[in-house]
Amino acid sequence: MTVYMSMGEAHRRLSEYVNEFTEAIASQNGAALKPLLAISSNSPHRESVASAIQVFKDISRLVKQVDKYAQLGDMLQQHIRCMQSFQSKHYIDAYYALEKSSNAFLQEFRNWETAWAVDALYTIVYEMRTLAEMADREMEINGKNPDKLKGAGSFLMKVFGSLVGKGPKRLGALYVTCQLFKVYFKLGTVHLCRSVIRSIETARVFEFEEFPTRDKVTYMYYTGRLEVFNDNFLAADQKLMYALEHCDPQKEANIRMILKFLIPVKLSLGVLPKEWLLQRYNLLEYIDVVRALRRGDLRLLRHALQNHEDEFLRSGVYLVLEKLELQVYQRLIKKIYIIQKQKDASRAHQVKMDIIVKALKWLEIDMDVEEVECIMAILIHKNLMKGYFSHKSKVVVLSKQDPFPKLSGRPVNP
Repeated sequence: MTVYMSMGEAHRRLSEYVNEFTEAIASQNGAALKPLLAISSNSPHRESVASAIQVFKDISRLVKQVDKYAQLGDMLQQHIRCMQSFQSKHYIDAYYALEKSSNAFLQEFRNWETAWAVDALYTIVYEMRTLAEMADREMEINGKNPDKLKGAGSFLMKVFGSLVGKGPKRLGALYVTCQLFKVYFKLGTVHLCRSVIRSIETARVFEFEEFPTRDKVTYMYYTGRLEVFNDNFLAADQKLMYALEHCDPQKEANIRMILKFLIPVKLSLGVLPKEWLLQRYNLLEYIDVVRALRRGDLRLLRHALQNHEDEFLRSGVYLVLEKLELQVYQRLIKKIYIIQKQKDASRAHQVKMDIIVKALKWLEIDMDVEEVECIMAILIHKNLMKGYFSHKSKVVVLSKQDPFPKLSGRPVNP
């Protein structure tokens, strides 16, 4: 059902919006300004303003009353056009209008000495990233090269530059950093995160604990993921555990996102999560991986990686999980060692190659003695097993003192 709006009603709605905007700027009321700038979600004004502008098209006449705020008159016109385009699902046009309004706002923001408008700036930063993603999807559908998210990243870097310093605005830098991380991860340009991280972690004007908890959790989540990609599992464990321990326990979706990367890290450090944890947070793809490690079952690990290959590749953890094969071999040897110890404790530390070959064959893994020798040498080199290899006797002689050293890792308890 079409609802018709009179010219008078349209004028009233737009005037009301412009007046609220002007009042928020004049009184430096960031809380009042923030909802006026929302576009993509929870926008209390978008539909009303977009409908009104369809009827009352002379925006410039309305915004003359904000001329005293210089750039903000132009900014407001573009922001209203953005609302109109977004409401019509023309996301490329909406992005272009938002880009113009956001640059105008940033120019004024730099001149304000206090941090009163930081929350409003957060909204602009969020909307720039979100609309850029939507515009890129529209461009792909139209057969064009999607480049708006890259442009949003450039704008966010300008915002970051305006926040880095000794003033109160610096507390906004971590939020913008997290939005930049989302852009870079989406674009696959994670190497660009490094320069931003250096600014956050090396600048003496920053005290990390001063930042809002929400931003600290997001920051540690993304920097933890970066450490996973670089195989720095101890650093990844520290960062992702920080994110997990400080995450709002009510935000189960966020906890699941953290665990999705923390679990491969824990497994790499020799910590096996409980199955109830995987069930609770719907991380079922890890169940057989954990079972394989627990049992020393190489066949089960390979099946688990194969069955969930696409998902693990998308997450970027496939190679991490693939490297768990060495731990599975270690646990298999440990099981053989325990069985031999029950039969004859004095000879348990001598594990014959042909026994390992038979165990693997039972698991439908076809390896000859030479291949098993190579695996044993790697286990000893990586300190997953203490002992030495007797090539002549085809025997691994395990140390009688702690033959299977524990890896360094602490349990995960969200």
